[in-house]
Parts: sequence; C-alpha cells; structure tokens
Amino acid sequence: MPSRNIYKDYVAESYYHIYNRGLNRQRVYKNDKDYEVFLGLLKRYLGDDQDKKPNRLTYPNYYKNIELLAFCLMPNHYHLFIFQHQPNAMTKLMKSLGVAYTMYFNKKYKRTGPAFQQRYKAIHITEDDQLLHITRYLHLNPNNHTNYEWSSLPYYLGTKQASWLRPKRALELFKKGEYKIFLEDYKDKRDELKQLKRQLDLADN
Repeated sequence: MPSRNIYKDYVAESYYHIYNRGLNRQRVYKNDKDYEVFLGLLKRYLGDDQDKKPNRLTYPNYYKNIELLAFCLMPNHYHLFIFQHQPNAMTKLMKSLGVAYTMYFNKKYKRTGPAFQQRYKAIHITEDDQLLHITRYLHLNPNNHTNYEWSSLPYYLGTKQASWLRPKRALELFKKGEYKIFLEDYKDKRDELKQLKRQLDLADN
C-alpha cells in the first residue's frame, strides 16, 4: 500500500507542508556544511535572482511559482511549508532540490543511491486551524529552538531576511510582535504535557 501523503493533490494557489527523512532514517545533514548546502539550494531555486551554472546556463528557478513560507532542517529530516501558485510547481522544485542535494551528498560521502527515504510527502493545508499552527509546529521541532540555526524562526522574529524565504502570508495572521508570544505559549503547554506523560508512564510501571 502506498505511504500516506506520497500521492498528492496538485492544486494551484494552495498551501503544502512538505517533509522527508533520510534513507533508513539516517542523517542527511552531518555537519554545518551540509545544512548550508541545502539552504543554498533553496536560495538557488527560490530566490529572486537566477543562479548560473559553470557553463553560464541558468539553473531552474521557481520564485514566481512557489513561496517558501517556513522551513526546519533536522539531522535526519526536513520540513518545508510552501504556497504554490502553479499546480505542478512543487513537483518541479522537489525534483531539482532532491537531485542536486543527493549528488552533493553522494560525492562528499563517497556513496551511491538515494539520500532520502522514498519520495517526499506532502500535506495539503486547507483548514484555517492548520494554517495557523503549522509554522509553530515546524519552529518548535528542535529542543533548542530559540538558538537553532537551521530553521526559519529568525526570519519570523525579524533578525534575518532573504528573498527566497517569504513568511508574509503566515505572519499576516498575527499582529506585530505577537508571533513570539504565540510560539512560547505553546512551548509552555507542550512542556507541561511532556511532564504529565512522564508522570503517567512512571505510574504505570
């Protein structure tokens, strides 16, 4: 049976949460350079300038067709939150991104075969509640989220800007300065639930 969310509805003017793991859940980012290369590829394909190859031909660019709203890269998986304007834009972006990063990864670590597990998966975000909470879910993935280098949180807090990361659609749901409060409010509740779960687990033993 096909894995859930592998087969997607390719809908124009729609939000998607895209994610994938390393093959056999192994790390796909082993050091800072690997994270930097993956982010560099996002910039290549989603920035407002077209990068050129060594032969002076241009790389594919999807700036007009896809907005990257948020991201979080973890050691063995990634999350991307996008808004696509064209129904086939996501497929083209993910093919370019997957092929380019796998070529880099295999060359660097002297390996062959896919770097990621199966095809990427995607969830079509259609509910207002999902839209409100998806960026918070991504940004709270790392335990040390406030100091984590490899997520889009600094762009949401106004300490970084880039043409290839466009959080405006998500931030428009909040008043100025409200996003940090929204993030920390859920963090406190999440920590309470984790503590309660630990207590219940101990009680069951």
